[in-house]
Amino acid sequence: MKLSRQAPLRVISLAPSATSILCAIGAKHLLVGVTKWCADVAPVAKLPKLGDCWHMDSIDAILHLKPSLVIGSVPYKQATVAKLLEQPLNFLAMNPRTLTDIESDIRLLGRITGKAAAAEKVARRMRAAFASLKKRTSKTKTSVRIYCEAWPSPRISSPPWVAELVQLAGGQMAVPAGEKVTEEQIAQSKPELIILAWAATGKKADPNQAYSVASWKDMPAIRNRNVHVISDELLNTPGPPLLRGAMELEKLLRGINPRPQR
Repeated sequence: MKLSRQAPLRVISLAPSATSILCAIGAKHLLVGVTKWCADVAPVAKLPKLGDCWHMDSIDAILHLKPSLVIGSVPYKQATVAKLLEQPLNFLAMNPRTLTDIESDIRLLGRITGKAAAAEKVARRMRAAFASLKKRTSKTKTSVRIYCEAWPSPRISSPPWVAELVQLAGGQMAVPAGEKVTEEQIAQSKPELIILAWAATGKKADPNQAYSVASWKDMPAIRNRNVHVISDELLNTPGPPLLRGAMELEKLLRGINPRPQR
């Protein structure tokens, strides 16, 4: 990707993760447009809203802002991204899977925007916070089995970086991360805690849905009423918001009810 340095960058971010990173490294001033979801994770409410990589209202709205770089990320709809790629745009696709990938994305955006030093500082701050979390929880002798859900229909487990955060917080994912899973598969894994962080729903995930699944009634998490919600943006945004997400995971693990209710 070659970007002209003759004029200031004009960045459109269609990914809340990229927006959160750009704001954290001091590159907010380069943003000229964002997705409607970005205001949930960064102070960009006043910028034009342009859809996202799943649904694009108008390519013309993007072209009107004359961006020198458009940033997108998974999940995406192939037809939507194809419309972007048909245009004379510099398009950066981000697809992190792990915490290490997220660090790499932070550094990449730092280099592109001329904020390499600030990006390194953000990456190190996140790494230090996660190391501190691991140190606090390493004294726990038992590891809580957790089913963390990113979407309920079809059921999709939370991404791999969430599995890493779960482990740092003193738990272990009961099913493979970032995959479609069946209700029977979840039941067989016998999670002791269920966390709902449904994509694009904020705090609106519904614990009652978990309690109403017939095949789950004997799972420890259901018997002990250990189904909880963590805001979507805190676990599903691969960037600085994960710091708060990790703290929420630790809080839930500390307060888990270990005894069945009678």
